[in-house]
Amino acid sequence: MQRYFLTEPYSVKEYYTITGDNYHHIVRVMRMEPGQQVFLAFSDCLAIIAEITEITEEVVCLKEICKEQSEKELPVNVTIACGYPKGDKLEWVVQKGTELGSHKFIGFPAKASVVKWDHKKLAKKTERLKKIATEAAEQSHRQFAPDIVLLEREQELLDVFSGYDKVLIAYEESAKIGERSRFATALSGLAVGESVLIIFGPEGGFSPAEVDLFQEYGGIICGLGPRILRAETAPLYVLSAISYQFELV
Repeated sequence: MQRYFLTEPYSVKEYYTITGDNYHHIVRVMRMEPGQQVFLAFSDCLAIIAEITEITEEVVCLKEICKEQSEKELPVNVTIACGYPKGDKLEWVVQKGTELGSHKFIGFPAKASVVKWDHKKLAKKTERLKKIATEAAEQSHRQFAPDIVLLEREQELLDVFSGYDKVLIAYEESAKIGERSRFATALSGLAVGESVLIIFGPEGGFSPAEVDLFQEYGGIICGLGPRILRAETAPLYVLSAISYQFELV
């Protein structure tokens, strides 16, 4: 059954309407007809099964059949922040990270980031990444499509630290010296419903000055095991570990 994400929170209505890209997909791509059912996922993570009642030239009308019962979202809100990597690696992280349950993605220009995007390029890239996240959320039957925020300055990342219950810094030097407990300790200290920001460097990693600044703002540096992971692998490792901790144990 197809899944469509709406930007509004759930509210009880006599009928719901779909326009824009979702309308095009239902009518032109899937060629659906009245009587067929789809999932509608709202911005507050609630999803319903809805039946198409009418299709006009511009609008698809649907009525609620029932609410989706199974829980698809991680019990903690995880934001993945990546120093801009080369090529299409950020697209890979967003796609796979969405499948693994990330709540939000932040991109920022770290000191070692080779990529330099101006305001216009950032806007275009944000639009593409949001499309990738939405498609991945549909494929993985998420109840929420992650938000995408691309920053122009590293200081903007520091400014959001206070909005999280925990801020973790994946730091390869911690892995090199054998530090293995902080990440596990941080996860065990997270309660259901809390939020965590986890920050990853680009291919060149973080400079000591960046790490010191992150710690000044309350970040906790941690290693991710004995192996050094690539910039695009580390976020997926972390999300898998969080899923295991909160959904499988």
